[in-house]
Amino acid sequence: MSSSDKSSNTSSGTSRSWLGRFVIKCAIFMAGLGACGALVLALALALAWPNLPDLSAMIDYRPRVPLRIYTADKVLIGEFGEERRNVLRFDEIPDVMKSAILSAEDDRFYQHGGIDWAGVARAMVANITHMSKSQGASTITMQVARNFYLSSEKTYTRKFYELLLTFKIEATLTKNQILDLYMNQIFLGHRAYGFAAASRTYLGKPLSEITPAEAAMLAGIPKAPSRFNPIANFDRAKARQGYVLARMKSLGYLTEQEYEQAKNQEIIIKSAPGTPAGGYAIHGEYVAELARQLLYSVYQDNIYSRGFNVYTTVKSTDQEEAYKAVRDGILTYTRRSVYPGPEETIKLPDNIESKPEELDTLLDGLQDKYPDSGDLLTGLVLDASPTKITIARTSSQIIEVTDKGALKIVARGLGKNAQDKYKISRGSVVYVHKEGDHWEVINMPTVEAAFVSVRPQDGAIQAMVGGFDFDGGSFNRVTQAWRQPGSAFKPFIYASALERGLTPATQISDEPFSLTAAQTGSKAWKPKNYGNSYEPMLTLRQGLYKSKNMISIRIMQAVGPKYVQDYITRFGFDRERQPAVLPLALGAGSVTPLQLAGGYSVFANGGYRVPPFLVDHVTDSSGNVIMRAKPVVAGDASARVVDPRTVYVMNDLMRGVATYGTGARVHRELKRNDIGGKTGTTNDSHDAWFAGFTPKLVGIAWMGFDQPRSLGQGETGGGAALPIWLDYMRQTLKDVPETPPGDMPQGLSRINGDFYFSEYPPGQAIARVGLPAPSDIPVDGGGGGGLDGIADLLNQLKGGGDNRIEAPPNVPF
Repeated sequence: MSSSDKSSNTSSGTSRSWLGRFVIKCAIFMAGLGACGALVLALALALAWPNLPDLSAMIDYRPRVPLRIYTADKVLIGEFGEERRNVLRFDEIPDVMKSAILSAEDDRFYQHGGIDWAGVARAMVANITHMSKSQGASTITMQVARNFYLSSEKTYTRKFYELLLTFKIEATLTKNQILDLYMNQIFLGHRAYGFAAASRTYLGKPLSEITPAEAAMLAGIPKAPSRFNPIANFDRAKARQGYVLARMKSLGYLTEQEYEQAKNQEIIIKSAPGTPAGGYAIHGEYVAELARQLLYSVYQDNIYSRGFNVYTTVKSTDQEEAYKAVRDGILTYTRRSVYPGPEETIKLPDNIESKPEELDTLLDGLQDKYPDSGDLLTGLVLDASPTKITIARTSSQIIEVTDKGALKIVARGLGKNAQDKYKISRGSVVYVHKEGDHWEVINMPTVEAAFVSVRPQDGAIQAMVGGFDFDGGSFNRVTQAWRQPGSAFKPFIYASALERGLTPATQISDEPFSLTAAQTGSKAWKPKNYGNSYEPMLTLRQGLYKSKNMISIRIMQAVGPKYVQDYITRFGFDRERQPAVLPLALGAGSVTPLQLAGGYSVFANGGYRVPPFLVDHVTDSSGNVIMRAKPVVAGDASARVVDPRTVYVMNDLMRGVATYGTGARVHRELKRNDIGGKTGTTNDSHDAWFAGFTPKLVGIAWMGFDQPRSLGQGETGGGAALPIWLDYMRQTLKDVPETPPGDMPQGLSRINGDFYFSEYPPGQAIARVGLPAPSDIPVDGGGGGGLDGIADLLNQLKGGGDNRIEAPPNVPF
């Protein structure tokens, strides 16, 4: 071998040796790197795994279920909380919904261990092919992990924890448990969480009734809830539905025939009552809000996520009748009031009627500024004349007002010489309302009204409407408006008189009454009868029938204001809001409609005070009762506050008011003999009332302005409030049999057609008040009504103290 060959062989050997050593070193390095990586991974797992969230919240799943308010007959009237849910058990979710979800989100859910590696590979190929992230590989288990415990931020740390948590979930829960959590937890747009809530939100039906086509549409939403839900974008939702249906067919969940049928089914999008988009079946907004406040006072913010169900005492049918009665009463008053003119008048572009999109855009803006209120709808006048007003609701809904009665309401705005502020012309923004078979233009009411009905046996509220439109302001006039009750308060004054020796036959002066500034200690007081009508004398019964102010004042003189103030607290009235002065006889104190309902319940139930209540019981999310009302019940001896004889006589008197007196319209229209009641109108007609009752139902109607001012000349409780009461009672009492008067209580006699207490028989009862025959009247009368009583009264009017006012000898009592 030559030297050159030896050199070549040595060089080649050296090269191979170096290469071998390099490979070995690389192998050792890679092995070391791998070992380091494994060590790092093991360390990461060792550190991360113990810090993974505990799965107890999944195993004992307690979703954020909102507070729900129901009527007594289980009609939903309110829901409070950020998340709307209807949690179902796994076996309650229809199979078609499960198959649609698996087809859309994770068809190998029951085969993989939490991560679908085949899906990951498929997604990687698709993303590389399209050079974009067109597919994801997130499994249902991974989505559950993300929804329950992790944020949606896109970081490697979050993804690492998601993978670990996915494995932990798979190791802890069954596949059915995981799918159950997903179907109840996933967000599906419009504040709907879970497919049961989504079915009500988008399809208006329970999940148990959905078809394959509807299931596929719902199953398509999780991909992008804000973009693929059918309310936000029906076209995209429909396209996604097509994809899901095709997957259901290819996976064998649908036959060819079922697929074709589902593909061709028309999807009707509507929201069920009780959802944010669908509103509620009845108008119980004031009831729901008051129930929420009552529960909040006990549980604070916890009420919005723990799934409490509040069952009120309100009856759904009664509540809706009350809503209609209040709305109709206010609109009726508004029609007979002076029309104040349109909301505003804008300059309309020429020929805008032929440009639907432009007109609709304009109308959308106006309706944002002047929103609809129930059946009172915003419209834009396109043309107006004394015989016809043409109004656009939308470019396709054009309303014509041609009814003569309807045009008469706004006649002052239709004449050629109408003032600008009243004039209705092209471009005027008005409200329209369907009244029977015709449309009318009517202004948004400024007057308010309230109505409440109560079951007098236990105080359970049956209906409550606190104003014309809850959305216009949640101020509840039933519970929050302190108003003067006017003559509706007189029965309580009369009741006190019966227990102090007066009888329905007591003769009382109806002549004008006045006190000088010197007598009152402040300014002169000259009260008047309604219409300035006076008579020489009336019996106590006649005085109540005719609601005579002079009679009430003299009754209070005879009884004594301090005694009256003490007496009326038995009915639940606040002493500090009912001053012991003569104007109290005319209802110059302050009450709420609910408080007045409680007071009249004492008359209706035989003399027992039963405070009104609204919440019957509360259950938790599992249906367990956690709170139940324990109302006072009429018949409980400890609740008796008024002599049964007094109640019996007052019922007789107030049935007379509803038959022959200021409330005679009640008997004419309802043809019942078991209704008692009293009208009420305050000074200058600031407040109008009607309080009426049967032995089984009390109703209070009120009308007035929030900032007190006159309802107008001639407006009274009988004309403004009584129609509301009648509209409600006409429906609620139509199938209720009449209740005859009960037996006369012991110690009460009927002599010559009128009633006498045993301790005040004829000859000892007070026979006359305020009439010129003082020798015929007991000086004290058993009721603190003598001259000393008058002196005390005048002293109270002045303000008390040591400077007592002596009663002048000619002051009538």
